[in-house]
Parts: sequence; C-alpha cells; structure tokens
Amino acid sequence: MPSTPRAVAALLHLAAGHGLAVRARGSGSKFHWGTGGKAHPDFLVIDTARLDGLWAHDGATAVVGAGTTVAAAQAALQRHGKRLTLDPPSPGATIGGVLAMNEAGPLRHQFGPPAGQAIRVDLVDPSGRSTAVEGWEGADGVITSALLPVEALPEARRWVVRPVTTLTETGEVINDVVAQEFALSGVEMDLPGAAGGALALLLEGPAAWVTASAGRLARQLGPRALIRDTAPAWWGRYPFGPSDVVLRLRVRSRDLHAMGFVLRDAVGTAVAVRGSAGAGVVHAVLPAGLSAPRIGDIVIGLKQVLMARGGQVMVLIAPPDLADQIEMARPRDLF
Repeated sequence: MPSTPRAVAALLHLAAGHGLAVRARGSGSKFHWGTGGKAHPDFLVIDTARLDGLWAHDGATAVVGAGTTVAAAQAALQRHGKRLTLDPPSPGATIGGVLAMNEAGPLRHQFGPPAGQAIRVDLVDPSGRSTAVEGWEGADGVITSALLPVEALPEARRWVVRPVTTLTETGEVINDVVAQEFALSGVEMDLPGAAGGALALLLEGPAAWVTASAGRLARQLGPRALIRDTAPAWWGRYPFGPSDVVLRLRVRSRDLHAMGFVLRDAVGTAVAVRGSAGAGVVHAVLPAGLSAPRIGDIVIGLKQVLMARGGQVMVLIAPPDLADQIEMARPRDLF
C-alpha cells in the first residue's frame, strides 16, 4: 500500500526482480472484469488506497490521487461549486480504476469517456520509471494521479422518462430525440428482459433553460413521458453482479434493433439490457447456466452483426470456471 509515486516505483522494481506480474487495485470494484477474472498465481497487488486526495485545484482543473474515490473527489470539489464530469456506476470506484478501465456512466453522452477527458495521467511504468501520459488510451504500469477538467455544478437537473418495451422502439425514440438537438447530458435505457422498460434523458444547466427544455422534450416524447426531479432508481447502475455473465456492447442507437434480434435468437429468450444507449455502450446479462461453447456462439453471432455496423462485443464478466474457457475482454479493449 504505497503512499507516494516513489514507493510505487520501489515496488515495481521489487516485483521485476522476483519475476512477479503486477496488478493495481483501487476499491476492487472492477478487479474481476475481463481477464482479471482469471487466476494468476504469481502477481503482486499494489493497493492504491493511500495515493488519495485532491492534490491541486485551480478552478478549471484538478490533480487527483489515483486511490481517491470519485465520490470523495466530487465531495471535495462540491465545496467549491465544482465537479468532475465522471459518474462511474461501480460503487466506490477510484480515479485510477476509472481511468485504467475507461469506466463511464450516463455523463459519457455529453462529456465522453474518461480516456477522452483526462488531460494528463501520471503513472509508474513496469520498469519503475515515473512518466506523464497525455492523450490517455491506457498504458502498462500503475496510475498514481491524474489531471482532470472540472466544471461548475449545474444549477438544475431534470430527467424526462418514457416507457419503452423493445430495443427497436428505444432506438427509434433516441434517434428522433437526438436529431432535435436538446443538448442532453445523458441518454440511458433499461430493458430488464420483461415488461416495464424505460428510457431516461437528463437535462442540466440554468434552471429556466432546464425547465423549458424538459417541457419541450416531454411533449416531443408523447403523453407517456414524465418529468422528474430525481433520477430513476436504475439510473447510473449496472444491471449485473460479479457472478453473472455480462456482455459489453458498442452499438449505435440505430442498430439496437439488429443487436436485439440476434441476441434474442441466439439466447432463446429476452435478455436484460441497460446502459448509455445514446452514447452507444450497453451491457447485456446472459441467463445463468449457459456453457462456455454456447456463450462463444452467442458472441460470434453478435460480432458478425455488429462488426459490419462499426460495433463491438466482448465478455466483460464471467464466473472463474467460465472465464478460464472463453475469451474475456482485456483492459485495452475498453478504450
């Protein structure tokens, strides 16, 4: 548990001398993602919890320690009327973990993923050398801190929520709304695999503008749309747990229908899907009990459809016995 970049460098030198692989760990919320689900007998875990704190802040940017939870960084900035434009769904997510796995929540729609937001990422590479990386797209090593943009807290927030029942309907509504240029901060969908799905759209900004825009958006979405002062319970939350088999899909809203048809045909039943449909990143939870070959066939079928449409599919999470048998996502795949 190093408390300085120099201590991180010393640990990496030590690991190299003993032939140990190194894994950094923040809160552990994503430790089981992708290839992390596979056992590795010879690695050193570097816990970044002591690399925490708001190290600098000038009103436009902030240097934040890698082990700082996003919630703690937001609380510190809130006292200055500011925020990071990061809202990762993982409970307790740290700055280092968010950057290492490029984890984004609903605000991805307006501000993009963390990789595109980071001005500079400071890390110690596997040789033990401290370096600063601009234009972050992932790199080997242990993140120690990051220079991130901050912005003023929005004066008002409103969610406009409309029921949806299928991926086809969801895609059609999103395409129509986006074409109207509502300056949305988030466009999220939740289709739990049964009746009762919803599409939620977030507006942020000056109170008068938000009120007027929310009313106009609700009228555009029709009589079933509701304006809320608070987010739906599922907003910014993953639809899965660590024991699920989870697919991460990059898919444009106009191609949601094609993804849905293939997914239902391959699995044989409705599948729970949730995520940032407006930004083109969603997660699907496969039914329990599928074999590794069956999962592989589902992934191949989706790849054939999505690759032709500029999309992508990967297995993000699987129980260890399955993760050892199938191709799992690598951190680089998330950028």
